[in-house]
Parts: sequence; structure tokens; C-alpha cells
Amino acid sequence: MSRSLPAVPVRLSEAVADALSDGRPVVALESTVYSNLGLPSPDNATALEKCIAAISESGSTPAVTAVIEGELRAGLDQHEYERILGKATKAAERDLPVALGQRWSVGATTVSASLAIAEAAGIALFATGGIGGVHRGSELTGDISADLGAIARHRVATVSAGAKSFLDLPRTLEALETLGATIVGWGTDVLPAFTARETPYALPYRIDQLDELSRIVAAQLQFGRGMLIANPVPLDDALDQQVHDEALAQALDDAEASGVVGAKVTPFVLGRIAEATDGASVPANISLVANNARLAGRVAAALTTS
Repeated sequence: MSRSLPAVPVRLSEAVADALSDGRPVVALESTVYSNLGLPSPDNATALEKCIAAISESGSTPAVTAVIEGELRAGLDQHEYERILGKATKAAERDLPVALGQRWSVGATTVSASLAIAEAAGIALFATGGIGGVHRGSELTGDISADLGAIARHRVATVSAGAKSFLDLPRTLEALETLGATIVGWGTDVLPAFTARETPYALPYRIDQLDELSRIVAAQLQFGRGMLIANPVPLDDALDQQVHDEALAQALDDAEASGVVGAKVTPFVLGRIAEATDGASVPANISLVANNARLAGRVAAALTTS
């Protein structure tokens, strides 16, 4: 007789545990973007504060995911946020068994790890910045982010500002389709690209009404699968499209010339874009993560009242 596998151990904060027990909405957040691996200090603290406020104002409870002292966590207490804002070890889903076995002090969770923790905790909505995807030249390197498989596989709806602009965006969309992830645009017909609102790549569905979006999310979760809700950066904070495109092209050229590959591409290119835009990409980044948190909170709240 086969034995069922034990549940993935996730320690919930008191606020998150109470919300889930009472059937109130909860939104998971990653922790990489708020750590030394993401936004620079003090912008990371500003982003975290804005995201927590946006979720709370929507009537939902924020649940920052992380590894703290060898435990998977969903929801942190106020005094623990400082640990996330400081130095951390990056933790993707594949790293979680090692993080537990080695009892990592602070593991900053990526999209894939956050989705795994959220599903294990019973949290239906997750908000992030921009997802990873298929890297340019992947036909030679095989470099495809684990974010894509996690988005499709885990029973959680992901709200993001599309995919990071330096990726191979059409192949990223194709990969999500192949993996069976439902993709919808919130108020947009095309895939947004992180700090830029538009790309030439059409999305299969555009949704403009919150009640319709919440019904789609509810239906998707019934299938036991995940989905991506593409939510463009707010117009007032988006980078000028031409400035963004020129900065991106130069950053990609610089990365190739410098031999930057793999996981080092993301911080390198984002750093070069920040330099080329005189730092304008950082406020755009803060704006979009808070905007995604707000929408995720609204959807989560709508799900509990439908």
C-alpha cells in the first residue's frame, strides 16, 4: 500500500493563520525583490512598505514568503522584515530542500519558491514584479526560468507586470502556453514588459472588470492549476517606451560584450537600465510591484465574497 507524502511544512504568521482559518483573503509576496538581491536600499524598504499597505488597504492580509532559520515562512512579523531587507541567500523552488536541510538563516524566495510556499499554505493569490522567462539565445544555452513551470503548476494565481523586458518575450509566451498556463491581461491587449507598458506581443484575453477576473481565477483554481495575470506598470510611472528600448538594447550589448550569462543577466541589465534612465527605472519598479500587490489584494478579496 502506498503512503501519502507528508505536507510541505510552512510556518504561518499569526495574522496569516487567523485570516486563512476565518476564510479571509491573503496575498503572498516574494522576498527577493526586497532583499539585497533586488532593489537597492532604502528603495527595497519603500517597496515592501507600499506592497504591504496596498494589500492591507484592499482588505486582504499580506504574507511575505521566505526561509527564516531553516523554516519555510508565509507571513512575517514586523520585527522580521529587517532580516529580509538585509543580506539573504537567493532561494528558488529547487533550493528549498537544501535551505531546510542546511537551516539557512535567511533565504529570499524567488517567484518559483514563493508559489510553492503559497500553495502549501493554501494561499490563492501571489503578487510579484516581473516574472522570469525564456532568455535570448536559449536555443543554445537552454536558459529558461523556473518561474514559468511554477506559474503553470502551482494552484495559485500570479499577478505581475508581465515579463522582464530583456527576455525573449514571444518564446516566453509560447512556453507558458505549452505548459498550460492561462494568461490574461488586466486592462491590456498586449504583454507588458516590466517597467515598460507595451510590447508587440498580443495576449489571448483582455479583462477589464474585477468581478469577471475573479470568476476566471476561481475557475482556474478549480482545475488545480496556476495562471498569469499581466498588469501593466501605472502609466504615470512607466518608462518612456523609446528611452526604455534604447537603454535595453545598449544593456544587452554590454552584457554580451562582458560575457554576462545565466543568473547574472538580470541584475546586470536592470542595473544598466537604471543608469541609462538616470534612476527612473527604480521608481517605476516600486510603482509596479505595489500596483500588482493592490490588484492581487482586490482579486483575493473578491474571491472570498463571490
